[in-house]
Amino acid sequence: MDLQRTLRRQISCAGIGLHSGQKVTLTLKPAAADTGIRFRRTDLGVEIPAHVQQVSRVQHATVLGRAGATVDTVEHLLAALVSAGIDNVIIELSHREVPIMDGSSAPFLYLLQEAGIKKLATHRNYLKILKPVQIAAGDKRIGIYPSDHFKVSYTISFDHPMLRHQSRTERITESSFADNIAAARTFGFLKEVEWLRQNGLALGGSLENAIVIGDTGVLNALRFEDEFVRHKILDVVGDLALVGHPIVGHVVAHRAGHALHTQLASAILEDQEAWCLAKAPTAVPENGFEPVGATGAVRAQ
Repeated sequence: MDLQRTLRRQISCAGIGLHSGQKVTLTLKPAAADTGIRFRRTDLGVEIPAHVQQVSRVQHATVLGRAGATVDTVEHLLAALVSAGIDNVIIELSHREVPIMDGSSAPFLYLLQEAGIKKLATHRNYLKILKPVQIAAGDKRIGIYPSDHFKVSYTISFDHPMLRHQSRTERITESSFADNIAAARTFGFLKEVEWLRQNGLALGGSLENAIVIGDTGVLNALRFEDEFVRHKILDVVGDLALVGHPIVGHVVAHRAGHALHTQLASAILEDQEAWCLAKAPTAVPENGFEPVGATGAVRAQ
């Protein structure tokens, strides 16, 4: 049985928000067992659990909200935390948006390595998928299926010669995420930049923190040939962290995005026959399962 984890010490960094363009200080603090992942707006004195019940907006990023406060662009940090096995942490922010850093999860993994990992004396519960949960919207779809591992199969398709089709399957472990997914950066189209900025988005975007795609190619060098679909895998790992437990299941997505990712997170929790809590990823129902909703950890506090 696995034990819950937190950080060994607190650690901070500073950066700018991709959409807000505002400078923000981020501090990650150790937290007690069963605290979960919680954002704290130090400028407003509001705490927001990283839970799908708190999703307030999913336009070009995942935004959480509570008591009039929001935390924007949470997905890259959440992906780093869950892939590293961090169950409990307080994330303090001096402004509303998590800093974009280089547009990937890699800088956040570096912060976690510098802070160190501490095991706690409380067992971790996994959310193990028992039957399929599926969502579709037009030609976009996403589903999750029973598996003994957390695995993601993602396909993207855009009306652009570089992005006609990319597909990848990745079993998500601490090492595979760090090696194959974490460094994949967010991306956008040059022709959309002006519209985004007129609508108050991408104000902090640059070639330093995003892949920009022009009509004939990318404006900055790629880290992977299929970096675009790898980043989509990163996004869905971060968005599904909002179920409140490490997931054991196979996610299959086609042309999905933050809206469908977070809708799937909600649909999973709503279908209480589709999952159980388990003390180990490969546990069978008679060995290690908790009743649905045990420990209260699937509910935002």
